[in-house]
Amino acid sequence: MFADLLKNLFQPQPDPLDELDVKRALTALLVRLARSDNHYAATEIIRIDRIIKARFGLDDDAAADLRTEAETLEAEAPDTVRFTRAIKDAVPYEDRIGVIEALWQVALADGARDQDEDALVRLVANLLGVNDRDSALARQRVDIRS
Repeated sequence: MFADLLKNLFQPQPDPLDELDVKRALTALLVRLARSDNHYAATEIIRIDRIIKARFGLDDDAAADLRTEAETLEAEAPDTVRFTRAIKDAVPYEDRIGVIEALWQVALADGARDQDEDALVRLVANLLGVNDRDSALARQRVDIRS
């Protein structure tokens, strides 16, 4: 199902992603973060659905469908670096800060900070070219709302 997307992501110079593949890659990144502590909690799934509904203007069913696709994509794609490269190439800097904020929302969805999730957010921020200050401010904005 995602063979073409994965093949493209694994090219040395991948083609730009279309809008649907950007949504899939972004959502798969959220799923990867939620799974990084080996506990894919219902609170994280609910948070992912809420994030993608708001970010992409989806209804409940469309958000659940996108997340389900992203769960499959995340399981099939071993490399976080290529997801982030595709997102970095497709998303302006200000929106990448929004991606980091969304990642922090998922990381903090269960009410606890986990060092595996923290490490993955820091790695992704770096790979997306989001500086430490902007990532920390994104986390603080999420912490305040949580």
